[in-house]
Amino acid sequence: MIELGILADDLTGGMMVASLLEREGVECPLVSSVEGLPYVAGSTANAVVVARKIRLIDPVEAQREARKTVKALQSIGCKRFFYKYCATFDSTEKGNIGPIADAMLEALGCDHTLFCPAFPEYTVTIFQGRMFLGSTPLGESFKRADPVTPMTNSNLVEVLQSQSRHSVGLLSHATLIRGKAATEEHILQNNSQRFFVADAADDYDLERIADLALDWPLTTGADALPVFLARAWKQASNQISIEKPKTLLPASPGGEAFIAGSCAAPTLQQLEYFERSHPRFQVDIVKAAEDPKYLASILAWAKYNIVKGPVAVSSSADIDELRRTQNLLGVEGAAQQADHILGKVAKGLFDLGVRKFVVAGGETSGQVINSLGIKNVEVSSFDNLSGGYCHQAGKNPVSFVLKAGAIGKENFVFDALERMRMAERK
Repeated sequence: MIELGILADDLTGGMMVASLLEREGVECPLVSSVEGLPYVAGSTANAVVVARKIRLIDPVEAQREARKTVKALQSIGCKRFFYKYCATFDSTEKGNIGPIADAMLEALGCDHTLFCPAFPEYTVTIFQGRMFLGSTPLGESFKRADPVTPMTNSNLVEVLQSQSRHSVGLLSHATLIRGKAATEEHILQNNSQRFFVADAADDYDLERIADLALDWPLTTGADALPVFLARAWKQASNQISIEKPKTLLPASPGGEAFIAGSCAAPTLQQLEYFERSHPRFQVDIVKAAEDPKYLASILAWAKYNIVKGPVAVSSSADIDELRRTQNLLGVEGAAQQADHILGKVAKGLFDLGVRKFVVAGGETSGQVINSLGIKNVEVSSFDNLSGGYCHQAGKNPVSFVLKAGAIGKENFVFDALERMRMAERK
């Protein structure tokens, strides 16, 4: 039985939650479209992630994707449903967290659901409905200056209310510690509220939330809550995990490349560190938009260099360059052009024989996977690669380490490449 079907709003987030479940002994493949679900139905998986690039698309289209995913998961006998978004509640004024949850709630015929993006293991907590990154309120953190999804309000109840036609309430820490029965009574007493933001100051709150919502058709949140749901259903059914975590996946013989689209500081540091010993092509997004031969020049450069070792191709830029590009192409135009060119680069690199990819950035990762036609992947257990290591088998096997832009030390790329090389040596 598929105990948990997860719709993730981007690829790296979906990969992370799948790997965290693998760490818990829950077999959880990832598919990039509902067309990959029949493969899962015939496997021994206990959970599945459907990762779609829906965080920033038009809300109406995002709702269509959500309904389609619910229907497809129902068709393979999924027992519970989860909507996974970023731990920092990344969204625009239009959504898409509220609209997608609305659509899933209707598709499942639910009365209510909860929202808990807390990840205490990484110091992301919620108290009195307000999110904190460490001791800093979300609206005062680095997320305030996010170029695409600036988060200026720490009050998640207010953020969600602006995106939904349903009334939004709060399951406070004070309510949760009174126990399951008291929390259920609170929900009944506030039956006009269909959405509830749940406080989670620590893992004990997440345990309470998982116990409360274990049999709810739909819950929503970030990476941590599915882990606690898995522990709860295992405990309820007396399941014992005996499988060792998967740290090596099958081999993917071939070339190596680092593709980066994120402008986060850790990614910029990783690119600088990489360039000390290996070649890097810095994409000029404006030129890529204007010159039809620009892609060919990147691939000619790559063909010359790839025989010597790993190469990097990046559209990542510092604040000044990012502003220049956005001023010329617009915020959405710059992002779309960057994704477009990097997707084409990934396909070109694959045709040149690259079979080991490290990719930085959630949107970039989704574009690369889609450009290469990847339908389903096996996912490794969560470890120092932050859950992004995965593999697609077949006549031309290919492996990836996909990472969010803000994750990893400066040598992350080399750790990722070495892991994929270890699989080959084994």
